Amino acid sequence: MNAGLLLLRLAVGLLIAGHGVQKVSFHLGGNGLAGGTEEFRHDGFRGGRLTALVAGASQIGAGLFLTAGLLTPLAAMAAMGVMTVAGTVKLSKGLWVQNDGYEYPLVLVVVSAALALTGPGRWSADHALGISSWPLWISLAVIVAGPVSGLLTRVVLHRPAPALEGTPRARTAD
Repeated sequence: MNAGLLLLRLAVGLLIAGHGVQKVSFHLGGNGLAGGTEEFRHDGFRGGRLTALVAGASQIGAGLFLTAGLLTPLAAMAAMGVMTVAGTVKLSKGLWVQNDGYEYPLVLVVVSAALALTGPGRWSADHALGISSWPLWISLAVIVAGPVSGLLTRVVLHRPAPALEGTPRARTAD
């Protein structure tokens, strides 16, 4: 079981961290911070550069903490939050990834929730620090708080769609 949890943490944690690296740099096929900023603007977010930096840093941090099995419930909560935001961007395209749907973000949210419930296993920083046994209420709280924080982020940072031609629109600050 410990080997399986380690493999799961390594795969999911490194993929989430790598996704964050792409948002803020040219590494791993990223388009740099300017590209990440443009991606968020294109997806209907306010905040531009700051939004891209915070999202990238959240993904990198959550991914690395999950990989290490460090503060696993909190890392899982952050991962669920950022991947919930990613899922909302793809929601209108349906479930399946071949249509650019939300399948992949959903899988990462569910795996992060599972890690919050199971814990990171013996081969983890949490275990080495003697904090690998988290009360069930903490796991349940982060499973709710992660996606809720992602949905709130989406609502707060959502930029209204451009008005149709000839329709007046209030100017908003990005």
